[in-house]
Amino acid sequence: MKLKSYRRHILATAAMLAVPGLAFAEVAAEAGADAAADQGVLVDDLIVTATKRETNLRETPIAIAVIGAETMKAAQVQSLLDIASSVPTLRMTTFESRSTALTVGIRGIVPNDANQPAREQGVGVYLDGVYLGRQQGLNAGILDLERIEVLRGPQGTLFGRNTEGGAVSMVTRRPTGEYGLRATAGVSNFNGYNADAHLDLPEIAGVSIKIDAALQHRDETTKNPMEGQLGWNYLDREGLRVSAMWRPIEGFEALYAYDTARSESTPFLSQLVNYNPLGLPVSTVFPRPSGTISPLPPGIGVHPDRQKVADAGVPQQASIDEISGHSLHMKYEVNPNLEIRSITAFREVWVEQYDNAGGPNRPPVFQPNAPEGNSARNFSRYSLSDMEQFQRSQEFQFVGSAFEDRLDYVVGLYYFNEKAWEEAATPSTLTYVGSNGNYVVRDPKTAGITRGFRAIDRGSVAKSTSKGIYVHTVYNPPILNDQMKITLGGRYTSDDKEGTLYKVSNTARNFQFELEENRFDPTVTIGFDVTPDINVYGTFSTGYRAGGANSRSLSYAPFELEEVESFEIGLKALLLDRFNVNLALFDMNRTNTQIEFTLVAPDPVTGNTRNTVETVNAPGTSDIRGLEFDVSGRITENLRASFAYAYTETNVPDARNPFPASANCPACGTIQPVYIIYTPKHALSGSLDYVQPLEFADLRLHLDANFSTGTQSFEQSPEKTDDAFVVNARASLANWQVAEGQNITVSVWSRNLLNNDYIYRRSTEGRSGSNAIGDYANFNEPRTFGLEISLKY
Repeated sequence: MKLKSYRRHILATAAMLAVPGLAFAEVAAEAGADAAADQGVLVDDLIVTATKRETNLRETPIAIAVIGAETMKAAQVQSLLDIASSVPTLRMTTFESRSTALTVGIRGIVPNDANQPAREQGVGVYLDGVYLGRQQGLNAGILDLERIEVLRGPQGTLFGRNTEGGAVSMVTRRPTGEYGLRATAGVSNFNGYNADAHLDLPEIAGVSIKIDAALQHRDETTKNPMEGQLGWNYLDREGLRVSAMWRPIEGFEALYAYDTARSESTPFLSQLVNYNPLGLPVSTVFPRPSGTISPLPPGIGVHPDRQKVADAGVPQQASIDEISGHSLHMKYEVNPNLEIRSITAFREVWVEQYDNAGGPNRPPVFQPNAPEGNSARNFSRYSLSDMEQFQRSQEFQFVGSAFEDRLDYVVGLYYFNEKAWEEAATPSTLTYVGSNGNYVVRDPKTAGITRGFRAIDRGSVAKSTSKGIYVHTVYNPPILNDQMKITLGGRYTSDDKEGTLYKVSNTARNFQFELEENRFDPTVTIGFDVTPDINVYGTFSTGYRAGGANSRSLSYAPFELEEVESFEIGLKALLLDRFNVNLALFDMNRTNTQIEFTLVAPDPVTGNTRNTVETVNAPGTSDIRGLEFDVSGRITENLRASFAYAYTETNVPDARNPFPASANCPACGTIQPVYIIYTPKHALSGSLDYVQPLEFADLRLHLDANFSTGTQSFEQSPEKTDDAFVVNARASLANWQVAEGQNITVSVWSRNLLNNDYIYRRSTEGRSGSNAIGDYANFNEPRTFGLEISLKY
């Protein structure tokens, strides 16, 4: 079901909330007064909810990274994709080249393709405790987050299925019950603009209401030569959230929230970065002999650096993501030692995908000497996908203490139900005609681009239900002067999933699967306070990613869950009363690994050539081990610094390609190397924040730098991406009092300040076979910069 666009309503709301005469306003202006009040604090005490109760980060024996609202603001974070470099072991990248769906990974647990109904993620993403079941829609705009908690390592006990790598938990600001307004507006290059408004209303009859609205726009960063068509990396987002808190009696609280968002975007350009890397003979004969390669099309070149304008224009319109959700959080304090909580949620995602990422650069590759009218002259693959997902969930938690507060416990019951549907088509939009070679746009109906005329490449529907019960306890035994804490927990989960692949190559099929999986995930942690400021711990935990089926295959055969066993030792310390230090060493063993194998082959029913993908559970054990280190604190009263480093080493056993051997695929049927994708061996980040009080305001300067080594993009390809290095910066005049109780902040900012470019995804699919031409790749965003002005009162 489509949601009505409401941009004008959001703009009108932001305008009404703004003070007359104020041209711009900026969100999160707490950088002023609140930060100034903190100047006497040398180190921060952060509160997290990773264990379903509020605990001090330094005293919580879990490897957690917390990204606060101020950190996000300083780095101009406006979506989940923007936070990836802030936490070295957290990896976020676009699925394929499109930004409508995100691939999320932690500690080497990274799914290759969860962008379909019956496949799952390996890292759970949560919004206020509600699990977000699909990759699609994850890159929507962020609406007034208080913090993001990144829980590293398996979270199978407290969070459950699909958290074998960890969890990303987004926590929004709650209604305050006191009148307050924070608003922002800004402009940026590429004709960009953004606006936010966050309004807290006074409590009336025990009810507090908060309204959040936001929008962001940016024109394409790579131009499309075809007139009237969108270019690449275009973005237009808008969102609205309304929350209401009701406290009718002491000890009871109900928080209802509704959020909705719409995103229009185009993919990153998939550009040709080399030609004929295998040195194959070039042939102009049709049909092209095996083992040869076609010449480059006229006007198409090799571009080892980021392109500003594509070589050839292609039809392209924006992909549309619409998401919405309702949630109801209730809690009741039965007595000082027991609180009962309930989380009820319903969410839906609707996606209409238009992805013409590569034009002439991506397979299928046309042959210019094919006879007139031959399909080999058609090229410029348009990836079209319609997807809908509905989910509902219910969780009950019993949170309490016993034995004179020596035992803290959480007992939970969980239910999740989901239905997801997708139909996809991959028509060619251009054809090569005439002896001189002209590019002509194909008729949308004849080509199958228009709805109702599409040749559906695949169509599937999947349903899943998950039920769980868990117990998590922390015991402080009266020995060793209360220096020890023992954590014991476990979760039993029952998953039922079924699906139907009802169309392949535009012909009806009836491939079905059913999967029932039951599992128990324990956790054991022993923590010890060496001193009041130094804590060490050791943890054993497990997690899993549920099984499913691959809708890109020809058989829809189910594959089973994959699981991880993790051993971790860690240290959390406060040094010199000013530096928080965290160190974690981990060793994870992953078994039943879900591995994808791809083959371009004819469909045995229709004879049409199609991209076929089979997912199998590989034998053997993958070993993923590493080190994570971070330190943060105030060097002086005015200067704060942070540094984080992650080292990850992977050892994956070879796996057998499940496709039968053929002349077109000599590697099929053989044992071959496989790789863990999007997991750099070295990744680090650092930041500096300087605050200098002035007579009328605070001068605030922020600089952060992020580096990671290259990594594989595909499980069967050893080719690595480039090393990545990005610097972000911001300068602000904050806490500028313009009237009693009213402050403004003026900021200039830049992401990718040095305008570095690097390949973040690289495909070698076009090196051989019928698609032989060369590697195509996606580059990161170019430098963006802008001005923002904010208001708070």
